[in-house]
Amino acid sequence: MLVLGIETSCDETAAAVVSDAAPRIRSNLVLSQLAEHRPYGGVVPEIAARAHLDHLDGLIARALHEAGVGFADLDAVAATGGPGLIGGVMIGVTEAKAIALARGLPFVAVNHLEGHALSVRLVSAVGFPYLLLLVSGGHCQLLLVEGVGRYRRLGTTIDDAAGEAFDKGAKLLGLGYPGGPAIERAAAAGDATRLALPRPMRGRPGCDFSFSGLKTALARRIAAEDVAPADGAAAFQAAIVDCLIDRTAHAIVLSRTGAVRPRTLVAAGGVAANRALRRALETLAAESGLDFVAPPPVLCTDNGAMIAWAGIERLRLGLTDALDFAPRPRWPLDPAAPPTIGAGVKA
Repeated sequence: MLVLGIETSCDETAAAVVSDAAPRIRSNLVLSQLAEHRPYGGVVPEIAARAHLDHLDGLIARALHEAGVGFADLDAVAATGGPGLIGGVMIGVTEAKAIALARGLPFVAVNHLEGHALSVRLVSAVGFPYLLLLVSGGHCQLLLVEGVGRYRRLGTTIDDAAGEAFDKGAKLLGLGYPGGPAIERAAAAGDATRLALPRPMRGRPGCDFSFSGLKTALARRIAAEDVAPADGAAAFQAAIVDCLIDRTAHAIVLSRTGAVRPRTLVAAGGVAANRALRRALETLAAESGLDFVAPPPVLCTDNGAMIAWAGIERLRLGLTDALDFAPRPRWPLDPAAPPTIGAGVKA
């Protein structure tokens, strides 16, 4: 089975060709828009959509060429159908529908979060169920992954996602955009003990997250005293990691109270590329008697390979979508989970 995957939900235009037999990733191209958005300190939806429109055709052609295949060799085309910036999602979905219609191929609309959730199975033989920490610029959730299309949300952010906090923290510290990698680089030379910052929600019941107060605390400390960027970055990163670990530890306990009990802890999403977080999660998993697996960093950030792979996982179950599928700015993995405010609504 050979599937073309298209990802345009935010500020990366991505296309990939993935097989369900080795070698699995035949091509995986990502065109970054960092230069376009850096002057604004964040993603501008209109600029992102225009960039997708300008580059997607060429990127798909390159992905097919690198994979050594043509449209006639494909078994299906998959595209992110949401959640995300709706202008970009519409462009990717429309392109995928056009290819599917012209070539007589099945079309699969993939939930962007499901792409992250299943990406670990592209590179590792992780079986269901597993506990997932999905942490990125727009999403921060703990999920029990019981199977393809079967997700039970244990916790989510009640305001901002961790990735957004990294971006805002980096801006406050004058470290530039994107904030996650900038803070990680600066933190390597800093002393986290020189700046006391709170750990929102730590120790409280449940598995929900909160990061808006942490950003405010950092801003107040910077306004009140001379904070070295490296020390501020180290302290801010340590606070975020502590919060993520505390909430994940609660989720591990909660996941063991039901009939479906995971044996693996998985981290996915852009923030899962952070090395300090990975080390802390490895320790937590070992202490809890769980295996720990995370995709390589290139599959943590937005990419087309994870969308193609999620398409393969759905095709195996006979799950395809009609060409009247409507792109969705919001698309919860667990529709039964209660709604939340702020960034949690996007989940």
